[in-house]
Parts: sequence; C-alpha cells; structure tokens
Amino acid sequence: MSTGSKLACWHRAVMCLALCLLLTGCSGKSRFSRDYDKLPKGSYSGKSYTVKRGDTLYYIAWITDNEVSDLARINKIPAPYNLDVGQKLRLSGGVTSKTATNRRKNSTSGTLLAKSPPGASRCWRWPTNGKVVQNYSSADGGNKGIDIAGVRGQPIYTAAKGKVVYVGNQLCGYGNLIMIKHGEDFITAYAHNDTTVVRNGQDVKAGQKIGTMGSSGTHSVFLHFQIRYRATALDPQSYLPARGSPPSC
Repeated sequence: MSTGSKLACWHRAVMCLALCLLLTGCSGKSRFSRDYDKLPKGSYSGKSYTVKRGDTLYYIAWITDNEVSDLARINKIPAPYNLDVGQKLRLSGGVTSKTATNRRKNSTSGTLLAKSPPGASRCWRWPTNGKVVQNYSSADGGNKGIDIAGVRGQPIYTAAKGKVVYVGNQLCGYGNLIMIKHGEDFITAYAHNDTTVVRNGQDVKAGQKIGTMGSSGTHSVFLHFQIRYRATALDPQSYLPARGSPPSC
C-alpha cells in the first residue's frame, strides 16, 4: 500500500473514532437537558464579591446562593439596593451557610421547604406555550426549573406582576437571562431568550411580553423557567395553573 493510501486510511479511521466518541457522549441524554447547578456562577471567592458593571443585588444573591435581605443587612445597603462598580460585598456564606444547610435538610420532593411557602396563593401564569421537555428536580445538580420547548421568536411573558431586577448574559449557561422579583421573597427567571424587551428596574404586569424564545447559551430552542422563594428553587408546575386554565386569582 502506498504512503498516500495509508494516510487516507488512517484519516478515515480517526474520523470514524471521533464520530463514535461524539455519538457515545450524546447518547442517553436529552438534547434539552442542562445541569444548571453545575454551571459556573460567576467569579467570586471566599466570603466576598466585587461588584461588576451590570450587577444587581438580586443577581449577586442568585449566583452566590444568598438571600437578598441577608446581603442587604450584612453590607448595610438600603432599598432600592444601589451598587457601585468595584464595591466589595461580604457574603453570608452561600450554600455553606447554616440557613442554606437547614433549608436542604428540610427539603421534600417538589418543594425545597418542609412547609410550602405562600406561592400557591400568588397569581402565577405560564410564561409561554409549549411542551415541558425537562421537569424540575430537587436532586443535587438537578434541573432547578422547567424547560419549555417552542420555536425561535415565540413570545415570553412574565408569570406575575413585578419588577425587572436583571437583564443580561453574564451567567454562564443561561444565555440571555431575565430575572423579575415579585414582592421581596419571590423571583422568576427566564433563560435562553433570543431577544429581550424589558430593562432593569422596569415594572411589569402579569402576562406582559418580556422577550422571545431562543437558544442563547444552549443548543436547542426552549425557555428555562424558574420560580425561587428567597434563595430556594421551587417546582414551577406545583404553582402554575393547569394548562389552558386561567390563574386562580
């Protein structure tokens, strides 16, 4: 066999091996599956966080697994929680804190609290139409929300009235992300948007369009939706109305 023929055979063998490895790596896992809690959550270390441009206290609380009220109290930041670029914040310990540890010890399937928070009494509504292709999981590293399939450009609506506290793409793995606070205890998150049509600090009504569905930060078109009570992720389907039904409020 000539040298050229040997090289051609070797090239085909390498390509076949690479394809087999790719298929093996993709098998057994939904194309919508995302291990959100295993993704990097920003650059911070120890018990402090340095404020970057675009940060809000709600965003910092989210990525460090702290409660907004705790960060505000520890750092003596009054409402509406204005921050300065370069400001160094002390953290309450995040997932290693006593509060977070107790929350996880008291966790139950579907809701991460021994006693359900008053979320069921709120006027929640579905943020978009589509099939739920990835359910909520309370397991470590599980999906802390639901993934709803759709088509690019499909409208996304706020699940309840509130105030926008973050619009950006700083959080790795979430793509274009919108976070909305509802009162002082609840936050909803809408990830992988193609476009966003709201801004930080904007008041929004229940059912108001806030963006369109896309695939930013992922490889498929879907909406990743979360409901959080303080720093605890809840199962959205335990609080959303039955499909096709209006909110019970």
